[in-house]
Order: sequence, then C-alpha cells, then structure tokens
Amino acid sequence: MNQNAPIAAALPLLPELDAFGHVDHWIFDLDNTLYSHEAKVWPQVDERITLFLAELFGLDGMSSRALQKYYYQRYGTTLKGLMEEHGIDPVDFLDFAHQIDLTLLDPNPALGAAIAALPGRKLILTNGSRGHAENVAGKLGILHHFEDIFDIVNAGFTPKPERATYENFLAKHGVNPGQAAMFEDIEKNLVVPSALGMKTVLIVPRTPDPFREAWEQAVVEAGHVDYVTDDLTGFLKPLTRPGENVPVAGPQA
Repeated sequence: MNQNAPIAAALPLLPELDAFGHVDHWIFDLDNTLYSHEAKVWPQVDERITLFLAELFGLDGMSSRALQKYYYQRYGTTLKGLMEEHGIDPVDFLDFAHQIDLTLLDPNPALGAAIAALPGRKLILTNGSRGHAENVAGKLGILHHFEDIFDIVNAGFTPKPERATYENFLAKHGVNPGQAAMFEDIEKNLVVPSALGMKTVLIVPRTPDPFREAWEQAVVEAGHVDYVTDDLTGFLKPLTRPGENVPVAGPQA
C-alpha cells in the first residue's frame, strides 16, 4: 500500500497530493463512510432488517438475526437474498429498513467544506436507497455537494461488490475509472474499483464499532487498498483545491 498500515494510535497518515492529482471523480459510499458509528445510524438499519425478517417468517430475534447474516454473507445484502429466495418486494423492504432516527447524527460542516473543495465531480454509490442517502447526507449538511446518488435501485438491486454494479455506475455517470477515487468502509467493496483503475481509500472507525463484525472494520493491507484512514475529513483536506470547483445543483432524479 501507499500508506503504512495498520494505523498507529488512531492517527491516519495524509495522502500524497501527487497520487490524487489525476482524480476528478470522487466516489463515496454512504453508511459508516460519511459518518462515524457513534451516530448509531447503521445499527438502527441493522435492527430494522432483523425485525423485518422476524415479522416476515415468524421467527424469534436470534433466528431472524442468523438468517439475516446468512443472506448478507451469501448475497452481499439481506435484500438480495430475500429477492432471490423469496421474491419479496424490495421497495417494501427498503422503506421498512430505513425508518430510523437521525437525532445523533450531527451536521459536519468541516467534511462538507473538504468535499466541496475537491476538484471535479462528487457522487455517492451506496447499497442503500436514495431516500436513505438523501436523509443522511442532508442531516450531515453535505447533500448539496454531491451531483447524484447511485443507489441499490439504480443497480438493479445487485449490490456492491458485484462488478456489474460498478460498471453500471460508471456508464450511467460517464466516469473514467482511471480518473476516479473510491472511498469505502468495506474492504471487499474496493476489489473491483481497484481492478478498474480507481484510487481506493478504506475508511475504518477510530474506535471499535460494537455493532459490526470485526472483519467489516479491520485495517487491511492488500493490493486493492491504496490508503487507510480513520479521519475522512483530515484525509481529504490535503487533496482540496479551493477555487477550482464549479458548484453543483445537488442530486438529480
């Protein structure tokens, strides 16, 4: 990797500006990437998914949780598993899963300023829904910095890390992967972006997240991970070039 991982004392190393000098497309995952786990956003979604399965199949909490994780591991998302094996309506699932409380999610003007100052286009690529992404990014106060959101519906309900999802995203938005950077909190979701030619950055939590599996938040040294950081705002600041940006109108339908 270009960075000396693992991160020592939770102090991320800053990127070399030259390594991102060619980048004019900045692609961000949403959950656990644009906010920290202390906001308790994802645990609520996770719990709602467990409840959805419990009500759908008449299961107790433990059995529902086990089934949820089985689908997640096998299909990439619980939703994909439910669609493949049971033909459930994805809209009903997404609406139910994303009925959450964002009270603990505070606005992040420093992150917004860092994203705004990046040269070029900024996009969100998420396995969640557009509505969820708009709600979260809106509460963070950063939604207007993004040109668009590519969600699980745009992906035809095929989740990352499937190659087809990235290829559909690139085609829809006219992105040259050789001029793009991808920011993700799940290491396996960076395999395809790296293979396509993107610069890749793995976001890890500053403190262990008790609501996620250890493998989901580990510092990983691998050829498809160029950088690791636990401070997205601090990582972006050296890459910003104020004055070069053209404001965008915000996500388009």
